[in-house]
Amino acid sequence: MTDIALQPAPGVTPPRPGRAVTGAVAVTIACVLPVFLLGGLAVQMGEDLGFSPAGLGLAVSVYFGVGALASVPSGVLAERHGPTVVARAGILLSAACLLAVAGLARSYPVLLGLLALAGTANALGQLASNATLARHVPARRQGLSFGVKQAAIPVATLLAGAAVPTVALTAGWRWAFVAAAGAALAALPAVPAREPRPARTAAPTRAGRATAALVVVGAAGTFAAAAANALGTFVVDSAAGRGLSPGLAGLTLTLGSAVCVAARIVVGWLADRRATGHVALIAGMLVVGAAGLGLLAAAGPVPLVAGVLLGFGLGWAWPGLMTFAVVRLHPQAPAAATSVTQTGVYAGGCLGPLGLGAVAAHAGYPAMWLVAAGSMLLAAALMLAGSRLLARR
Repeated sequence: MTDIALQPAPGVTPPRPGRAVTGAVAVTIACVLPVFLLGGLAVQMGEDLGFSPAGLGLAVSVYFGVGALASVPSGVLAERHGPTVVARAGILLSAACLLAVAGLARSYPVLLGLLALAGTANALGQLASNATLARHVPARRQGLSFGVKQAAIPVATLLAGAAVPTVALTAGWRWAFVAAAGAALAALPAVPAREPRPARTAAPTRAGRATAALVVVGAAGTFAAAAANALGTFVVDSAAGRGLSPGLAGLTLTLGSAVCVAARIVVGWLADRRATGHVALIAGMLVVGAAGLGLLAAAGPVPLVAGVLLGFGLGWAWPGLMTFAVVRLHPQAPAAATSVTQTGVYAGGCLGPLGLGAVAAHAGYPAMWLVAAGSMLLAAALMLAGSRLLARR
């Protein structure tokens, strides 16, 4: 990993912290719109392009799989050329993919290829946003800033859902992608102005010894993200299969998304009030989140609501805290460091829908939720191991 100190150049006025956070949120939403819009418009697109729910799962897995492969190179680019250039590239690529889906996606294979490109855009946007916040937000407020940034992802889900009745069911799903491309391009002015390229400096020697710890934390992110992604992917169908009406089943996802947004912000705010132990705290959150996933295996509305609250509220509220913890321990190269852990998270987003979907198909949803709970417990154990490795730095 190349270590580059991200320090503002002399004589250059850096953006205010509020502007940096606003830009990071705008970039994050713009670069994740393609996959969430696909999920929101899956019914209409499936009928037109001829793919099933299994095809939808494969498309989402391709998106996150390519994002995992692109994360480390994106981190290197953000360190080498600065977050502004990389953020703008991510937005432009995301908007181009959205327009290409609207105009060129006439078959399922073409859609898969465009989603692969969109996964690269997401990696660029995420790592550039991480570097922007690490560079321009004071350390005492970075926990909250990363929490707000990660809360933007569930907000993107809500925006994608709103596109169904407002655009897709009136003008058609292709126009919804055109509108989303316009929204993505509107995020360009929110990106902070470009600064001169950061100068290369010698990194502290102990930074190299943190690589093993980052890999362990990234592996924990894989198992945690695989389990947590099952909530957004399968909770509605699972609830409906237990006899809940489709409307109420959909409301469980809305409830979970709202709880997730609030939890990510609150956890980030609390992180600013802790000097150490952030990764160990994630492990505790994952243990409680695993209990929530286990409750989803039980029948009845009470276990369902409790499982959604615990699963979304704690089991899926940790990404911002993890990014903050890694940045705090690697201030000399925040994008490069978080690219390692982000690779793990995206790998979980890729493998989770495929693996857990297969379990649900062969053994049913109760068994799937128990397997997901086990995955989250394994993630908690790996987080504890990563915390101990980081403490030795």
